[in-house]
Amino acid sequence: MEIENKFRNFNEDFSLEGKTAIVTGATGGIGLQIARMFARKGADIVAFDLKESGELGNYVRSLGRNYLGCTGSVTVTEDINKTVEAACALSGKIDILVNCAGVGILEMASESTEKIWDMTIAVNLTGSTRMALAVGKTMIENGGGSIINIASQGGVVALERHLAYGTSKAGIIQMTKQLAVEWGQYNVRINAISPTIILTPMGEMNWNNEKGDAFKQTIPLRRFGYPEEVAACAVYLASDAASLFNGANLVIDGGFTIA
Repeated sequence: MEIENKFRNFNEDFSLEGKTAIVTGATGGIGLQIARMFARKGADIVAFDLKESGELGNYVRSLGRNYLGCTGSVTVTEDINKTVEAACALSGKIDILVNCAGVGILEMASESTEKIWDMTIAVNLTGSTRMALAVGKTMIENGGGSIINIASQGGVVALERHLAYGTSKAGIIQMTKQLAVEWGQYNVRINAISPTIILTPMGEMNWNNEKGDAFKQTIPLRRFGYPEEVAACAVYLASDAASLFNGANLVIDGGFTIA
């Protein structure tokens, strides 16, 4: 009965109170909004990015949450290990990891270069995997946790100019499934989110034009997404309400990939 109550009587407000979350790529775009929303839901935040964000730190602390900014790259194992150690030192354990750091350089396959391929795979796929492995080991030791990988609709269906990017995101989706199979027994849940074009500042710069208008006509809802919508999805997956979600890929694309 106690176990049954644990999984049925969760907080319906999707609270993250008392949880510590690492968010990679937290100083801008989707990662920033995830970190902010997590803090509003009660989580302490460890932001891991190439640069520090005083603005995010001030925001998190203004809500009465703990904040730690860690600078480094997900392509550097030493930076990953230092961040994980610092996060564990902050509160004793890591409850949530959001792998949001990524690059998105699009090019036609006939123009593909080794440089773009290597960087995209290194950051998006290898970096996310190594981050998940490092954090996941601590979660296993501490009784569980939630890992959320930001993938893409480009990892679900083939799109022009997405050779490196789409391949890296498809790899993230498969990595999510692989870890979910092995780690579910330890109460470590791993899920992915695959958004359509999201109107971050960079997204607005690239898609608020005729090209974007044409693309929206291929989406049943006829619109792109916003960072806050992805953040809300991440909040759910991180919360106790999603305790049965493991190995899932939540596609948030207005219906683009259903046809």
